[in-house]
Amino acid sequence: MDNVSNIRSFILSGFNETVNFRVPLFSLTLLYYCVILFFNISLILLIVLDANLHEPMYILLCIFCINAIYGSTGFYPKFLSDLLSSSHRISYEGCLLQAFIMYSFACSDLSILAVMAFDRYLAICRPLHYHSFMTKRRLSQLVCFSWLTPFCIFSINILITTRLKLCGLNIQRVLCLNWLIVKLACPADKTFPNNISSYVILVVYLSHWLFIIWTYMHLIKTCVRSRDDRLKFMQTCVPHLTSLIIFLIVMAFDPAYVEFGSRDLSQTLQNLFSIEFLIIPPVMNPLIYGFKITKIRNRILETMFFFALTPQTA
Repeated sequence: MDNVSNIRSFILSGFNETVNFRVPLFSLTLLYYCVILFFNISLILLIVLDANLHEPMYILLCIFCINAIYGSTGFYPKFLSDLLSSSHRISYEGCLLQAFIMYSFACSDLSILAVMAFDRYLAICRPLHYHSFMTKRRLSQLVCFSWLTPFCIFSINILITTRLKLCGLNIQRVLCLNWLIVKLACPADKTFPNNISSYVILVVYLSHWLFIIWTYMHLIKTCVRSRDDRLKFMQTCVPHLTSLIIFLIVMAFDPAYVEFGSRDLSQTLQNLFSIEFLIIPPVMNPLIYGFKITKIRNRILETMFFFALTPQTA
């Protein structure tokens, strides 16, 4: 293949090892996708329908769950379809779209986590200024920032990728990621703009991490001095910190393997490393926040108690 004009689809060769157990894998994946949808939609509805939860922290959690549904839906339906298909192809446009969704989903998660860290910083370290600063308008601006920043950055990144001449069509994974498409570029077409866009992404999201570290330095410093603040930290910051640690681990796994891992590792494990960010956070985050944050936990228990008693009183 000389260039991209001749390549209208890619082969996802990561499915080669799934041929012998596609039906059980399809069943488990479908069940897991339903669990992701159930947990996240339940938490969204709980927050939307309960006026007592219409506070910035809970609204940001709602946005977090919406983003999980967005990312999961960009992967699982296609993955399920490919499991039952004999041809593991994805169109050129579909591959670029999936790559965009995967990156924008992951980086939106980080942006939302950064905004949530800022919200906790204001609530605990600047409580007198919290309500005057965290207005509905300001919250809307922060939510737009958390979504539009990755959308704009990766739109440019994908646009640059479309200009590459490709010398291959075999993607060694079960999903499309931008770096996998760039790997297929002809040696003479490793463009300078693509390197620049990668550095821009690195700088933007490294600044997110530095900002989160800065907020937690102030949070810990404040909480050491006050018992009430320590209680707030344990109730609202520990779930956020847990989500951050999970995010860091799952996002670091695949790049670490690509850079330092053994090339003899089975394709199944390589696939698992590459989709961990679509397996663990979408289920763990609603569970962590649902059972750790008191207001949400109490509301869940009240709802369960109501439905448990309803058949008996009917």
